[in-house]
Amino acid sequence: MRQMKKFTLAAALAALPFAAAAQDASLGQIEYVNSCAQCHGAGGAGDGIIAGFLSVQAPDLTQLQKNNDGVFPFARVYGVIDGSTPVGIHGTVDMPAWGQRYAAKASAMLGWEYGRADQEAFVRGRILALVEYIATIQDM
Repeated sequence: MRQMKKFTLAAALAALPFAAAAQDASLGQIEYVNSCAQCHGAGGAGDGIIAGFLSVQAPDLTQLQKNNDGVFPFARVYGVIDGSTPVGIHGTVDMPAWGQRYAAKASAMLGWEYGRADQEAFVRGRILALVEYIATIQDM
C-alpha cells in the first residue's frame, strides 16, 4: 500500500530551488535545457542541434532585450511559452513544440495529486522560472 502525504504546492516549489542548486543549475535553466535548447541552442543564439532542420530559423533569444529598446519583453516571452501569444514555429496552442509541459494538466499527467488551482500555480512557476532564465542570457 502506497501512502503519500499531500504537500502544498508552495512547499513543493520552495524545495525546487534547493534541489536545482545541488545540481548547480536553476529551475529556469533546467526548463530551458529541456524545452528550448534543442532549437535555440545552449546559449540561446538560435543554433540548437535541430535548428538546421527547422523551416524557419530559431530566433536568437540573447537579443530579445536589445531588440526591444533595452527592455526585456517579459510579457511577450511569457505569452509565447504559455501559448497565449502564438508563434507559428512553436506549433498551435493545442500541440506546442514542448507538448503539455506548460499546461495545467501536466502535473496530473505525472500522477501528482493537486487541485486545479495548484496545477495552474505549478505550471506558472515553471514558466516564470524559464522566463527569468531567458532574461539572464541577454546580450547587453
